Amino acid sequence: MRSYIKSLLILVVAGITSCQDVIDVSVPTAKPRLVVEASLDWEKGTTGNNQTIRLSTSAPYFDANKSQPVTGAQVKITNTDTSAEYIFTDMNNGSYNISSFVPVINDRYTLEIIYNNEMYIATETLKPVSPIKRVEQTLEGGFYDDVLAVYMFWDDPEEEENYYLLKFIEEGDLFHELEDYSDEFVNGNELDSFFEKERDDNDDQAEFNPGDVVDLSLYGVSEAYYNYIKILIEQYDSGGDPFSAVPVQLKGNCINITTPDNYALGYFRLSEFDTVNYTFQ
Repeated sequence: MRSYIKSLLILVVAGITSCQDVIDVSVPTAKPRLVVEASLDWEKGTTGNNQTIRLSTSAPYFDANKSQPVTGAQVKITNTDTSAEYIFTDMNNGSYNISSFVPVINDRYTLEIIYNNEMYIATETLKPVSPIKRVEQTLEGGFYDDVLAVYMFWDDPEEEENYYLLKFIEEGDLFHELEDYSDEFVNGNELDSFFEKERDDNDDQAEFNPGDVVDLSLYGVSEAYYNYIKILIEQYDSGGDPFSAVPVQLKGNCINITTPDNYALGYFRLSEFDTVNYTFQ
């Protein structure tokens, strides 16, 4: 019997020890690329003169050193309809600022970045947006009949194609909820969208409660940006879903005209937007 127990202990120890072997997996990496965060947003009721563009370089997913800010680049935007030029100031932290930008609805703008002796170009149109008409809270219409949700409403212009980006965030959260919206089948109607948090039976604070504060924002965007952000949102929302399509690297509109293969990541976008701060009752 003792011999049997001794043998069993040896097998258990051997099994535990064998599970501690280190497996080195070779993970493919790519060289760093320029990452462009160039969303020029003009809030209704403001001049839109103050704008910021952020530049950084990409880094491998498992790298302890995440993306690094880019300094020393030259950043300029030109209104191709008026030829007005706007030079952004390098703040030496990856941000490039300007306080004299002039936004003009439906005018076309070109972004030019010179970095490491290579030139990147992107062109977009500043899209307008309808004002948010009203915001309402409700217990009906969402995914849960007994959970508070907030709706915002706006009028879609008639006889034209419109594309929207919607942002929702609760005060204190770190990341926005994003939604893409097209008027393809609802042109010229009153449109709406809702923001609701999932119910958690073990945490009654997970869902919205009276006194919670949320920001709701509505952006007018181009069709090209709509197609870009739609894919990006789909890839993010399907993370961990075994039945979802394999994500692919998503290219934006920033083209390297010096070395085309060394393309940048990110997007150059111009939008008018409206925003509402709402407190649940």
